[in-house]
Amino acid sequence: MKTYFKIIKYLQESLLAIAILIMMILPLILVFNKDNIGSSAISNLYSVSDVFLFFVMMIRPMADIFTKAKWLRPLVILRKSTGVMSASIIVSFILAKLMVDPSGYLGGILTLKYWSMTNYALLAHLADISAVVLIVTSNNLSKDIFGSWWKKIQKLAYVYFYGSILYVYLSYGSPVLLIMLIIVTAVTILAFVKNKKREEQNSLQVSMA
Repeated sequence: MKTYFKIIKYLQESLLAIAILIMMILPLILVFNKDNIGSSAISNLYSVSDVFLFFVMMIRPMADIFTKAKWLRPLVILRKSTGVMSASIIVSFILAKLMVDPSGYLGGILTLKYWSMTNYALLAHLADISAVVLIVTSNNLSKDIFGSWWKKIQKLAYVYFYGSILYVYLSYGSPVLLIMLIIVTAVTILAFVKNKKREEQNSLQVSMA
């Protein structure tokens, strides 16, 4: 088990390092090599982001459901690095837009068009903002600053997940993303129900003791 934890720690550090490199390099590619980047490449980048996001959303409820699978719970540690990996791709698109036209991008946030459902803009921008907040607060300093509010802020992962998955699915029509959405929703609900039953059983045992 000690080796298992070491592997997880190594993966955590490696994924965080890769995420930083992505945010340094990908925006430059998107700006200076945009003529060679087609819609399929952009779709693939979103898909990679959503695969990491799928892991983030699945691992904790899975660990809550299959409590006897001791190997699952340690994987919850990787939610931070895989979440940052997913968000790094989304943030890279935002950084590229800021590099090209910072005033236009920031000014656009204040317009009704930015928050409309035209071309599913609302879903995309909810995912964008959630990704930025999550990546900025995924550190120990933020935990200390926000205290008990930190966990509530991290619940934006649900906004990020559903906004991102629905936007990419509706824009590019990948049925895999719809399947991912259904699976995460079902597993999350099941984990919630099991946790509630567990809490009720524990309360009953305490009251009978």
